[in-house]
Amino acid sequence: MKNFFHKDKVEVGLDEVGRGCLSGPVVSAAVILPKELSQEFRDIVKDSKKLSENKRLKASKIIKEEAIEYTIGYIDNEVIDKINILKATYASMHKSLNMLKTMPEHIIVDGDSFSEYEDIEHTCVVKGDNKYYSIAAASILAKVSRDEYMKELHHEHPKYGWKSNKGYGSKEHRDAILAEGYTKYHRKTFLKNILQS
Repeated sequence: MKNFFHKDKVEVGLDEVGRGCLSGPVVSAAVILPKELSQEFRDIVKDSKKLSENKRLKASKIIKEEAIEYTIGYIDNEVIDKINILKATYASMHKSLNMLKTMPEHIIVDGDSFSEYEDIEHTCVVKGDNKYYSIAAASILAKVSRDEYMKELHHEHPKYGWKSNKGYGSKEHRDAILAEGYTKYHRKTFLKNILQS
């Protein structure tokens, strides 16, 4: 993996999690890393989907220690239902960028599309969480933050299994929606196919 896209610019990596979930927020993280990274950082930081939960937690701690700055932006299910998931994803990314105290000169974002932010140059990188440390770090922080949030909501609504499925459409989750209905945390626009079946 590479440290940066532009070595001579202040660069921020962006990634999101939770786009395909039936409940809960979409969450994005923005991470600015130093030009030099520790070997420990390099050994553990990779695409969040490739790490176990324990390794993600360990990686998250190391990222927070080494990053120049990081922020995490949430957009809740009600907004997702109002404006659609793509716009909500961009909104969560912009929210995380808005919280930065350090003004980046370049944005690298995971995926193939992004909604322009201010007048800052950006580059979309398909599978960027496998190519750049700052995007991988953002994917880990977003994933850990969202997972912890969904575990908290699980105590409020244990029948939906959010502690394990994190709001994704597992069989347990879908069956609970059919049996119990939906909660205030569900994305109603995502449930039409389930409720009509």
